[in-house]
Amino acid sequence: MAPEVRLNGPNNEPLGVVPLQEALRMAGDLDVDLVEVVATASPPVCRLMDYGKFKYQEQKKAAEAKAKQTVIEIKEVKFRPGTDDGDYNIKMRNIRRFLVDGDKVKVTLRFRGREITHQELGLALLDRIRADLADSVVVEQFPKLEGRQMIMMLAPARKKAGGGAAAKPATEQQPAAA
Repeated sequence: MAPEVRLNGPNNEPLGVVPLQEALRMAGDLDVDLVEVVATASPPVCRLMDYGKFKYQEQKKAAEAKAKQTVIEIKEVKFRPGTDDGDYNIKMRNIRRFLVDGDKVKVTLRFRGREITHQELGLALLDRIRADLADSVVVEQFPKLEGRQMIMMLAPARKKAGGGAAAKPATEQQPAAA
């Protein structure tokens, strides 16, 4: 222990270099704790504070930060090469909903039996999905054949900060040219 410390008050105002016994007496008078902030300094820096209250506030900040963070899940939607328009539209509606919620989507196209010989049909279906969602997605993994299934990963498109301002002048120029 050092014989003297550089002391900061309860509001972090500097009180100067004082003997350790004097710092402990001041902490007792103010009914707070003497907390060593920088042990490697010469003399060590200490602060008068309510340490229990400090720990509680740090815990609250950590809980608040954890509550604000978003967890991105991966949702999976399965297709077959012969998926009809009705089912296709329902699955597309689900994919759009997942993307709006901020989740990633794993589109799986499963081939059964002899369907594997017509991979071009599956590729055409995945290209159709990508074209229908072109305005709102980023393709993270392009279609790839793994065994008897073709997989494509989609993520929601990030909105650019200046995107709204840049699109406005372009629409204003079109009527002028027409």
